Amino acid sequence: MIICLDVGNTNIKFAVYDNDSFKLSFRVATDLKKTSDEYGGQLLTILKNSGVDPSLINGGIISSVVPQLDYTLARMLATYLKIKPLMLEPGLKTGLNLKVDNAREVGADRVVNNVSAVKKYGYPLIVIDFGTATTFNVINEVGDFIGGVIAPGIKGSLDSLVNGTAKLPRVEIERPSKVIGKNTVTNMQSGIFYGFAGLVEYLVKKIKREMKCENASVIATGGFSEVIANEIQCIDKVDKLLTLDGLKYLYDLNAEAN
Repeated sequence: MIICLDVGNTNIKFAVYDNDSFKLSFRVATDLKKTSDEYGGQLLTILKNSGVDPSLINGGIISSVVPQLDYTLARMLATYLKIKPLMLEPGLKTGLNLKVDNAREVGADRVVNNVSAVKKYGYPLIVIDFGTATTFNVINEVGDFIGGVIAPGIKGSLDSLVNGTAKLPRVEIERPSKVIGKNTVTNMQSGIFYGFAGLVEYLVKKIKREMKCENASVIATGGFSEVIANEIQCIDKVDKLLTLDGLKYLYDLNAEAN
């Protein structure tokens, strides 16, 4: 079995695979103050409660956009699972051609999502990740990553609205029944939900026009992908395991190379 870690600014997502079979996934909060022992204790507890024997995990891979945690998590896997994980960093074989100004600027999460989407769905593609930021990744008709868009995340936008005002309350992010809200809560929900739905539709339309490819498939992943996809027509497929499946593929690709 192998373990995959997708380290984001808000959450760390874990997945365990037994050969090509997906076993389980879970997430914990990203916390720069936690030690490798604290993360290790969480990991062992969740694995054992899920019926997974930690001693059977013999490999791992980490994709991280939080470099301050790279050593902590690598040490945690070495201490508690006795494995040295692969790190998604320059030099790791991905098979993805990055046609951008500076390939080193492209976040590890975006690389993994693009590799995974190309393997699972072919190309051309627009891959949208509703994470801490909302990223749009564009794969052209020959399978090259040619760039994209980084927009604010849904939750972060709501947090900014609440924190930057004296009287607006914290609300749940959900679809209100009408665009025109009758109270403060539904006013805010409408702005966040329908505002982001409109942002996605408009950007997808503009991207397809600019890449001259109206038949590009649109794949969405991340926390709010389903909620937004249910509202608009431009998203073709929601794949919540896109990143973790991509990490599994990259692990296998590099394990074979070695």
